[in-house]
Amino acid sequence: MSGELDVKLGHAIALEIRTAKEQGRQLAMILPAGPMGMYKWTAYFLRQWGTDCGHLHTFNMDEWSDDEGRTLPSDNPGSFQYAMEQALFLPLGELAVPESQRNFATADNLPTYAGKIAALKADGAELITVFGIGRAMHIAFWEPHFGGEFADDAAWAAETHRIAAQLHPLTIEQNAITSFKSRTTLVPCRANTIGPGLFLQSDRILGGCDGALGRGMQWQGLSLWTTLRHGPDRWLPSSFMPTLPGTLFYLEELAGPLGAEIN
Repeated sequence: MSGELDVKLGHAIALEIRTAKEQGRQLAMILPAGPMGMYKWTAYFLRQWGTDCGHLHTFNMDEWSDDEGRTLPSDNPGSFQYAMEQALFLPLGELAVPESQRNFATADNLPTYAGKIAALKADGAELITVFGIGRAMHIAFWEPHFGGEFADDAAWAAETHRIAAQLHPLTIEQNAITSFKSRTTLVPCRANTIGPGLFLQSDRILGGCDGALGRGMQWQGLSLWTTLRHGPDRWLPSSFMPTLPGTLFYLEELAGPLGAEIN
C-alpha cells in the first residue's frame, strides 16, 4: 500500500536526521518533491521525538523552469519549493530546518550546491539522497538522453547539475499522470536539476517506488526492474543507484511479474 510506503520512507528520513543529531554532526540531504506523503511522516516522527533540524542542510534536487532556467515564484503552488514548504518545513514548526540551510534549484542557487555539499562533507557531514525512479529511469530530472553527450561514464558522472534541462517525453507523460490530472500540455518541458556528480557522492540513499494506479495499472514496474537488473549505464541513470549503499522501498506489485494476464 502506498500509505505504508509513505510511513516507512518518512520514518527512514526522520531516523537519519535524528541519528545525525545524536552523533553531533551536520547532515546534508538531497530531497525530491515527491512522493509528498512521506514528508508528513518525517515531520510527525521528528515532532514526536522532539528532534530539531538545526544541523540539517536540505538541497531540493530539481525545479520546473523555462528555457533560460527561470523558475516559478516560491509562493506559486506549482513550484517544488512551495510544495516542500507546505509538506515538510511548515509542519515542523520551531523544529524546522533554518531558512538559510534550505536550498532550492533556482538558476542562481543550483550551481552552488556542489561547493556547499563539499564544504559540509569536509566538516564531517554525510550526504544522503532521497529519490524516486523516473518513468524513463531518470534520477531527479537527469534524463537518459543526456548520456549521448559524453564520451564515457566517467565524464557523465562528473556533471553536478544542469540548468533548463530538456525533459524526456516519458517524463512529461509521468508528471501529467501524477501531478497534472492528465493535462500533458500543462507540464513544463524543462527543469533545473542536479546531476550524477552530486547524487553519486551520496554516503547512503533512500529510494521509494509507488507508481501503481489501481485496477492493475502501473507505470513504474518496468523502471524498477530495469534499474535493479541492468547496468550501471549512463543511458539509464537510475541503474547507478544500486551501486550505492542504502534502502529502496517499493510496492510489492511493482516487483512483478510484469507479464500480461491471459484470461
